[in-house]
Amino acid sequence: MGIFKAYDIRGIYPKELDAELAKKIGNGFARFLKAKKLVVGRDMRTHSPELAAATIEGMRDAGCDVVDIGLASTPMAYFAIGSVDCDGGLNVTASHNPGQYNGFKLCSRGARPISAANGILDVERLTKEPYPAPVAARGKVEKLELLDRYADHVARFAKLPRKVKLAVDAANGMEAYTLPAILKRLPNVDAQTLFMELDGTFPNHEANPLKEENLDPVRALVKQSGAELGVGFDGDADRCCFVDETGRTVPADFMTALLAREELAKKPGSPIVYDLRSSWVVKEEILKAGGKPLRDRVGHSFIKATMRKEGAIFGGELSGHFYFADNYVCDSGVIAMVSAINLLAKSRQKLSELAGALRRYHATGEINFHVAEKDAAIRELKSRYAKGRQDELDGITVEFGELGAAEWWWFNVRASNTEPLLRLNLEASSAKLRDQKRDELIALLGTPEH
Repeated sequence: MGIFKAYDIRGIYPKELDAELAKKIGNGFARFLKAKKLVVGRDMRTHSPELAAATIEGMRDAGCDVVDIGLASTPMAYFAIGSVDCDGGLNVTASHNPGQYNGFKLCSRGARPISAANGILDVERLTKEPYPAPVAARGKVEKLELLDRYADHVARFAKLPRKVKLAVDAANGMEAYTLPAILKRLPNVDAQTLFMELDGTFPNHEANPLKEENLDPVRALVKQSGAELGVGFDGDADRCCFVDETGRTVPADFMTALLAREELAKKPGSPIVYDLRSSWVVKEEILKAGGKPLRDRVGHSFIKATMRKEGAIFGGELSGHFYFADNYVCDSGVIAMVSAINLLAKSRQKLSELAGALRRYHATGEINFHVAEKDAAIRELKSRYAKGRQDELDGITVEFGELGAAEWWWFNVRASNTEPLLRLNLEASSAKLRDQKRDELIALLGTPEH
């Protein structure tokens, strides 16, 4: 697979992505948007300054002015693109990938995401054409320091009637840059922190909190400090994962259900978007709270588009992305963290109790399979499970029975947008039925990847 992906541009530096290509990408991006002004931010990777500088030069060659915001988490870049009068922008980052990777997350005006469906492939095409001669009036560069304004924006989400004790692992990523300024504005947060030194080589652990082992440091800090919750961020801080006060992971779909309650208390009856891998408990809790549950495809560009179209106030994905209408309809790990603290500050229950009440169904978690003929495998599943309710919103989802019935189960199998894999998620009304159906599907799909 090339570096131009479904949701972003990502590759190994300098083998797949170097300054020369970054300059072409900047130029192609500016021409694609016919942009007069673009925002550029960058993460803490060792090669990000070089790639950002080259990208800016490419934009200027196209006659586009650039607002250079320097170091920025991806949510901070979204804030800049949303709040500055500009035609769009990008953040130089490879998110949670190891230190040898780098890339770009792209947006148009208003921080609307640019994906393969609406621009990344056009930018790829433009980069492969001969580089055009620089225009006579090259664009200008304005440096803009936005950290304080961004921290003010995040702090406005806090509603804390009491002090909350928190443990945070920034994973040497971009939350280490933005969090200190945010915490200064949150006197009711007592935060114990880990790995707050910016280091694009990620010396302590991979900056991917979806892997359980990467949450072990924050688990230990929670227990040692007596924190009410722990939060682990990914490298560019657009995602986070939570552990409760006992150190147990709270899955992101459960957090979607809990945070949806918070949002619906502010705007009753509103739509809430969740990805189709999520537990049926999410739909159930949104309905209980008086909201309108909207099931959607996996991927930030799809979730954001649905939120805008339907007027949703909040969205969540199993991958740890949480989306807020009041945040330019963008994902933000730190605003999700603030929302979780708000919930605990008002609740008489601990996070383990709030999450425990949602642990009433039985899911497999995501199971990955290397399958050579992915489309053929999905066609086979469609035929074999023809008696179930089927939809092909994303891969294939098949449902047997109804929520509230004595026995029900469902599964989704979808092709990864970033890897040569099929991904299975399955849930059932009982552990016995879950295990039986999981084994049945594994027999069809082959040996799971470990």
